[in-house]
Amino acid sequence: MHEKVVDESSKNQEVVLALYEALNARDVDTVHKILASDLEWWFHGPPTHQFLMRLLTGASSDDSFRFEFDPLSLTTFGSIVIVEGCNHCRSTSWVHAWTVTDETITQVREYLNTSLTVTRLGNSTQSPPSDHNPSPSQSAAEGTSLHCPSVWESSFSKRVGKSVPGLVLAI
Repeated sequence: MHEKVVDESSKNQEVVLALYEALNARDVDTVHKILASDLEWWFHGPPTHQFLMRLLTGASSDDSFRFEFDPLSLTTFGSIVIVEGCNHCRSTSWVHAWTVTDETITQVREYLNTSLTVTRLGNSTQSPPSDHNPSPSQSAAEGTSLHCPSVWESSFSKRVGKSVPGLVLAI
């Protein structure tokens, strides 16, 4: 079972890396093959920095626009592939959270000049601290609490030399 998860994660990473290669080469046919026709896209950052949207919609088909997405780190959580990078002069950092389903990208969450922390949602059945005094609503949960450990944090946003907003992505 664990081997199957590793294989799926590797395939998902390969799909995402192939997309970056196609984007940087401006290979429209390959981009169309990799992305779902109804791709869900969510963006956080300055509106003038919607570089990915311009590439995906063809709004930047002229040669005057050359924003390259060079992945510098890649992490996978099941079907979600988190990729981080920055532009060549390190003035813009970016994080993409891609959802891959059956070797097709179905969703992207894009963060530009934003610090991102990824947390995993889940129930924890650990005993509460000994000084924990549950409220009536908490006691109804019988000691089960929502546990949201941080599993990944962006690093390049700290290198752009300015204060950036921080967001949490729960998976």
